[in-house]
Amino acid sequence: MADENQKQKQINIELDEKMAEGTYSNLAIINHSVSEFVVDFISLMPGAPKAKVKSRIILTPQHAKKFLKALNDNVTRFEKAHGPIKDYEQPPIPLNFGPTGEA
Repeated sequence: MADENQKQKQINIELDEKMAEGTYSNLAIINHSVSEFVVDFISLMPGAPKAKVKSRIILTPQHAKKFLKALNDNVTRFEKAHGPIKDYEQPPIPLNFGPTGEA
């Protein structure tokens, strides 16, 4: 009976070739409202005056919390296997999200 329940709960997840390549990001900006978290992933090149959002992920607060826990668990396992991840201090990056409207 347990095997039967397990089979019913399986989800097939497809990963096409383009998506499997992934998108590089070295900066994430997180905003939230009462109903969602918005995470913008950006690739910022040193010395470049401009950067584009490469991917935007929108999560419910519940999924954001689950993601936080899953990411924390994975970082803990990574550090256990490979040693501490160094956190280099970097100067704050002045951010400008394009033109702003005026009334």
